[in-house]
Amino acid sequence: MIDLFKNAARRGLFLFDPETAHGMSIAALKSGLVPACRVPADPRLRQTVAGLDFANPLGMAAGFDKNAEVPEALLKIGFGFTEIGTVTPKPQSGNPRPRIFRLVEDEGVINRLGFNNEGHDAAFARLAPLKGNGIIGVNIGANKDSDDRIDDYVKGIRRFYSVARYFTANISSPNTPGLRDLQARESLAALLSAVLAARDEEAAKSGKRIPVFLKIAPDLTEEGMDDIAAEALSHALDGLIVSNTTLARDGLKDQRQAKEAGGLSGKPLFEKSTAVVAKIRKRVGPAMPIIGVGGISSAETALEKIKAGADLVQLYSCMVYEGPGLANTIVRGLSTLLDREKVSSIRELRDTRTDYWAARNV
Repeated sequence: MIDLFKNAARRGLFLFDPETAHGMSIAALKSGLVPACRVPADPRLRQTVAGLDFANPLGMAAGFDKNAEVPEALLKIGFGFTEIGTVTPKPQSGNPRPRIFRLVEDEGVINRLGFNNEGHDAAFARLAPLKGNGIIGVNIGANKDSDDRIDDYVKGIRRFYSVARYFTANISSPNTPGLRDLQARESLAALLSAVLAARDEEAAKSGKRIPVFLKIAPDLTEEGMDDIAAEALSHALDGLIVSNTTLARDGLKDQRQAKEAGGLSGKPLFEKSTAVVAKIRKRVGPAMPIIGVGGISSAETALEKIKAGADLVQLYSCMVYEGPGLANTIVRGLSTLLDREKVSSIRELRDTRTDYWAARNV
């Protein structure tokens, strides 16, 4: 399937601009043109993170399925979990097109979408009828024109509490002006206090406690990482997602596209994001869950992210180049790598290269 995609379907999709091609991918998943390809169950890949039982550690990152159109279809092609959004309370169109750019030589993507989505109500209407067998997270954000951005996150918790298996508060997109300011310590403390208070209120009413993760940027200073770790620990946050796209452009071959504004993802993000996973792991200790994101294109890169300190991993941009069979290939490949490592659980490999990655200056 992967070879077929690379040799034919990818060439066909690349005739279209990236945003149109993405829409076609969503349509193909909706229609069943992308066949289900569940991976064989491997108990060595199973683990419980933040109270949730994951059949395998590979998830689809937020951004692919912004409006909750195909979460079940993604779970059927090999992903152990998927994350819809980012969704904002009100619909918004995002930034002007063109706003997605392929860096083919680098196998990277630059986007400046700006939280384009159909809003809370549209996503909730799609999630509400689902059977709830798979793990579907909801990534929440703030409207660009919001008078109270923290309240937008609280609204997300309340609106989706009955359908989300976990929440991600996304404060790390570079494409909404001022959003990353919420990573500053005082602002972050206010955000976490409000979001977790709303979660606790909903938990008391419903009798179920939904985990809340925080998604952070890879472009943090050492002091910034110190502050985020301290606030995450003091607020007893359920976990961190490391990381979003980067504003850095180091080492890119495609210098023409590299000049586009926006966040860079895909293979060029792997080393930077993996180093941040390790640096954050050193700061928060062994207990706090971390989901590692950025540049995962193979079983080897997925496992390396885990060795750096991640419990789970997510991908998105590399599927643009590798096709819809990538999840299946990675999960099967992880089983092969565990054979080679001679371990009974993938958990045994977490943190085995944290020191190496934490020392990297990338």
